[in-house]
Amino acid sequence: MQIYLIHHGAAVQAIADPQRPLSADGRRNVEHLAGQAAQRGARPVVVWHSGKLRARQTAEAFWRACNPLAEFSAARGLQPTDPPDWMADLLAGEMRDIMLVGHMPHIERLLRLLVDGSAKGTTAFPMHGIVALEATDDRWVECWRLED
Repeated sequence: MQIYLIHHGAAVQAIADPQRPLSADGRRNVEHLAGQAAQRGARPVVVWHSGKLRARQTAEAFWRACNPLAEFSAARGLQPTDPPDWMADLLAGEMRDIMLVGHMPHIERLLRLLVDGSAKGTTAFPMHGIVALEATDDRWVECWRLED
């Protein structure tokens, strides 16, 4: 099983648009990263995002590039301030390859919890990037990462 953790692409400032869609540069960079992820073999069967516009737009780009037949939906537990253990607990029972698109600081805390065993670990997350993890018998191991 693999998990792909993604921090949404660069968004416009709230003063320009309170919904904070991806900026033009953010959209270009997300599409480029999505293409690179697909080239590396990312083929999730599930794509979950936080529901916020910038996360949904990022998720859509990866969904189209990696597996447009994957299940696509907003999921509880991916908001910026959600406890990372909510999603870690949900992932513990999964056998499918899953792509999660969320926000800082949550996505970095989730990575730390999965890899280091603590949300306060030392593993850093690339800004507007992706980290691919693979399940082993007793923990998650980072396979690769891409940055914006």
